[in-house]
Amino acid sequence: MGDTSTERRRILQSPPPELVAEAAANPGGSVAAIDADLIGDPNGYVPGEAVRGMWRVGQDGKLTGEFMENPNYGPPKDDLTELTESEHWLDWLGEQPAAAVRESIAGILTEQVSDAVLEWLKIVDTPRYLTGGRPQPDDSNHMIVTRAGIAVPFALSVTAPGRRRDILQGVFSWVAVSLDQPDDRKDQVWFDLGASLEWAENQLRDRIYRVGRASESGPTA
Repeated sequence: MGDTSTERRRILQSPPPELVAEAAANPGGSVAAIDADLIGDPNGYVPGEAVRGMWRVGQDGKLTGEFMENPNYGPPKDDLTELTESEHWLDWLGEQPAAAVRESIAGILTEQVSDAVLEWLKIVDTPRYLTGGRPQPDDSNHMIVTRAGIAVPFALSVTAPGRRRDILQGVFSWVAVSLDQPDDRKDQVWFDLGASLEWAENQLRDRIYRVGRASESGPTA
C-alpha cells in the first residue's frame, strides 16, 4: 500500500503547495505524507498507520527527494495496550477489561446511530483509576473494595452506511459501586467527546460517589 516510485517522482516534480509550505516550515526536518482516505478531519487525530512515510527536508527548507516509508502503514487497528498490559487491579471489569471497554464504547455508538460500526479504537494516554473500599474486619492491612472507576482517553473511528467516517476523541469513563454486594451492583458510563483527561479525572472523583443515586441514568455524550 506504500507510495510507488512513480508517485514519489510525480510529487517531487510538482509538489502540492501544502507540502511545499510544510517543508519550508521544517528546514532540516521531515514532513509526513498522510493517506487522507484513512482519516477524518486532516487537522484532527491522525493514527500512526495513516502515515505513508516521511519526506526528508533539507536545511534550505526544500524536499531532498528522500522518502522513508512507514512499515506500519495500512488500515488502522485497535491499540488497547494501556489496558491489556496494565498492572492495575481491573477484575471488576471482567476477565478481559480491554474488551469490556471496547464493547461498551461500541454499544454507546450504536445507541446513537443504530448501524454504526466502530472501526478501530486507540487508548491514547494512561487511564486514570480510582478504587474505594473499607478495611476488612480484624485486618486493617487489607481492604474490601466497594467501588471502582476508570477514565480512558481515546481516539476512535466510526462509520455507518451512507455516512462519512468520523474520528472522535475524548474520554470514556466507567464507574461501578457495591462491588462487595454483587446483587446490588450498579454501573454507570460516560462518553465525553472533546474532554481532556485532566477534566475527566476530576469528574471521576465526583462520579464515583454519585453512581446509584436516583438522578443518575444512562451514558452521557
